[in-house]
Amino acid sequence: MATLLRLGVLCGSQGGRAVFLRSLVVRPAHASAFLQDRPFPGCCGVQHIHLSPSRHAGSKAASLHWTGERVVSVLLLGLLPAAYLNPCSAMDYSLAAVLTLHSHWGLGQVVTDYVHGDAPQKAAKAGLLALSALTFAGLCYFNYHDVGICKAVAMLWKL
Repeated sequence: MATLLRLGVLCGSQGGRAVFLRSLVVRPAHASAFLQDRPFPGCCGVQHIHLSPSRHAGSKAASLHWTGERVVSVLLLGLLPAAYLNPCSAMDYSLAAVLTLHSHWGLGQVVTDYVHGDAPQKAAKAGLLALSALTFAGLCYFNYHDVGICKAVAMLWKL
């Protein structure tokens, strides 16, 4: 106990809490009571710990979304060499869909992490949805009316 108390003194009020949460001494009930959305003193006044809403806790949808993101990433890794070896319109449209979905999910995480407040976050996500739809429409237009993504990249490499 003296060692844990000494660690708490060395780490201070902010860093010491993380050490106690990782130790085996703290039970899950105590950790969940500790992790409430409440202010704690920081270097610049009072700061808040923002947690995910409880309606998403333990959700299978979040797990499926994470799995879907990984599947799209692996699919993109296989699709890039395949597009280089076999440039065709099916590959162009597949790239348009997968690249747009991959960037939409990635930028969605940036919005979730860095935009705070309900109204600004909803506006940012609506803007991101509009940007992603415009990106997909633009790539499809480019594939249909021009040379396509695969041949455009090959033409850039020839420069």
